[in-house]
Parts: sequence; C-alpha cells; structure tokens
Amino acid sequence: MTKTKVAVVTGAAQGIGSAIADILRTAGHTVHGVDREQVDLSQSSEVNKYFAELGEVDILVNCAGGVVGQTHHPLEEITDADWHAILNANIQTTFNCTRAVITQMKAKKWGRIVNISSGAGRSVSLTGIQAYSTAKAAQIAFTRQMAFEVGQFGITVNCIAPGFVLSNPSTIKQWESYGAEGQAKLISGIATRRLGKASDIANGVLFFTQESSEWVTGQCLSIDGGHSLF
Repeated sequence: MTKTKVAVVTGAAQGIGSAIADILRTAGHTVHGVDREQVDLSQSSEVNKYFAELGEVDILVNCAGGVVGQTHHPLEEITDADWHAILNANIQTTFNCTRAVITQMKAKKWGRIVNISSGAGRSVSLTGIQAYSTAKAAQIAFTRQMAFEVGQFGITVNCIAPGFVLSNPSTIKQWESYGAEGQAKLISGIATRRLGKASDIANGVLFFTQESSEWVTGQCLSIDGGHSLF
C-alpha cells in the first residue's frame, strides 16, 4: 500500500489539475494545489518562497500552463510578449517548480515528478499556436533530461501528453469553435471515439506517483484515446 506523501499540484484551480489533486487526495496523500491566482509560478522568487514556506514535498505535478487566452495567428504577427507569455506559463513554471523541490528530494532519496505536456508537444497543436506546441515539446525533453539526471537519487520524472480533454472554459470554447462537422472529424480520429475526461489524465498521474512505479522514469505517456495512432 502506498504510504501517505506530500504532493503539490500546480494549475489545480480547474480541469485536469483539479482532477489530479482530487485523485491524489483519494489515494491518501496530503495535497497542496497552487494556481497563478496564488503564486506567479513563472517567477522564481515567488516559487522559491512558496516552497520554502511549504516544507518537504514528495510529489510534484507540473500541470500549470495553457494558451493564456491566445488564438492562432501567422508567425509574422506573433509578438515577443505573445511568445514569452506561453513559454512562461508552461515550461518556465515547470522549470521553476522542479528546481525548487529537487534538492530536498535528492537529500531523502525519493521523489515523484510528473509533467503534464500535451499531444501538441508530440505532433502539432490543434490550436495552431506555435509557442504552445514548442513549450509542450520542451516539457517532454525536460522530462527526459531530468529523469537521466536524478534517477540515481530515487527520483522518477515522467510526463503525460493528453489528447483533447474537455475540462475548462478554454477547451470548451475551442470545441464549440469546430462546429458539428469539425467535432465529428476530431472524434473520428480518436480510436475510442470519445473526448478525454480530466479523470483519464489523473489516473495516469496516480500510476506514475506510486511507490511501485519506481522503475518507470523518463517516459511520456500519451493518454489520448488512441488519437496518436492515426
């Protein structure tokens, strides 16, 4: 049986992050959910202060991210601010939070880190947002590099690449924008013929964070109903 651990889930205010926090609580862990309304996770000073006050962390789930309200525009129209806003929300937050916990995880020779990337990081973004697919691919590469670096300390680092999950206002708006024909086309490209649920992703996180998953690291698991098969 998995022993009670202390977990931090970023981006926990809604959707996938909220479902991850719930499933870890159900597993008996003490869970701290943190979102941008509480801490600007793209700022290292705020992140370091938050984790210093929190104390020891056993499990870190980097779920903060998203498209920060942006929609597709041709590359020549993308400003520096647009580009950096999405990179900050996705890969910078992952870097800051991982760096904040890694020393104490090394000291106790145990830790579980799970990064929530996207199918956009393995292929292309359905939104067409260049910075989003770039940031999500960077999360996958960061996962592999960190797994190689810290595996010797009993720390595993894994990643999940969700497919289309209807879980928050942004994804609902995206789904509605496709219209009936676009929705049918998207569903036909999913082997299970349904959209994802936040709980589908949370189940994957639960697996990666278990004691029994100690020999699984550096992996990127596509949880997408088989969409990546096509």
